[in-house]
Amino acid sequence: MSAAKKSGLSRRGFLKSVGIGGASALLPGTVRAVQKGEELATLLDLSKCIGCGECVYACRDVNADRYPEPKKPFPVMHPEKRVKVEDWSDRRDVDDRLTPYNWLYIQTAEVEHEGKSHTVHVPRRCMHCRNAPCANLCPFGACGTDERGITFINDKVCLGGAKCRSVCPWDIPQRQSGVGLYRSLMPGFAGNGVMYKCDRCRERIADGKTPGCIEVCPVQVQTIGPRREILRRAEALAEKTGGFLYGADENGGTNTFYVSPVPFELLNDAVEKGKGRPHLGPVKDLMEDENALATATLLAPVAGIAAGMLGLGSALFGQEDDNEG
Repeated sequence: MSAAKKSGLSRRGFLKSVGIGGASALLPGTVRAVQKGEELATLLDLSKCIGCGECVYACRDVNADRYPEPKKPFPVMHPEKRVKVEDWSDRRDVDDRLTPYNWLYIQTAEVEHEGKSHTVHVPRRCMHCRNAPCANLCPFGACGTDERGITFINDKVCLGGAKCRSVCPWDIPQRQSGVGLYRSLMPGFAGNGVMYKCDRCRERIADGKTPGCIEVCPVQVQTIGPRREILRRAEALAEKTGGFLYGADENGGTNTFYVSPVPFELLNDAVEKGKGRPHLGPVKDLMEDENALATATLLAPVAGIAAGMLGLGSALFGQEDDNEG
């Protein structure tokens, strides 16, 4: 359950209490860069986050029409236990972890550092790695990284095999069974659904708008802009406040930078981890591994062909009309 719910604050009650008139208010100091080909990054100042959950609500509001609507009963897999059914359609209100219906959630850590007690709230979602294993190693080309450094999953092509999750250092993508092309293509033998995760409001950014989670934040936790500028801001903030930076080097570098008033190893020890709850520990560059590089090199042409064929299959089987993400 979100921090806002735990504290008894309703969404509108909280907005009223802090004097925010509406969710569309733009935040002063937010950098918006949507020039073609410009790699974007976000900086999250964790010293500001109050755990209100507004970013979680906004993510759900903005993406509501993209959420999966599964068809039941689900096709039986062959062999039956080859790919596990994952069904969140009756648990859509879960907000204390990542799910196919909750692409952003808030971790909370209670830690002691230098003789002081700290409560740190950490908004968690896809890190948008610069050299993302999910984009490089998806065998069907369903996952990719665009020119702005946003990693995304094409729900019209994804078969739900979860390769993206297995190679993600933080296990971010989540599967919903009973949706997607596999039902029409290979219902008993394909991946058993579609994988879902944050794509940083990719369509909004393309339209010159700000991601929903950033736009509604009442205390300006996040800033988005050109990666070089945002990284400079993150490094300067960490130096000025004696804080700690996460995301600049993890997995070879991401487009999400956290600056925390306490070391991330303390946060990692304190936060709840497990399925749908990413860690905050160090991560080596997975794509530096020779096996991963070789696999990516071999998969690239195959995945491109597969994506094209599956895209054609999606059009032929009318997936656009099935409201599957």
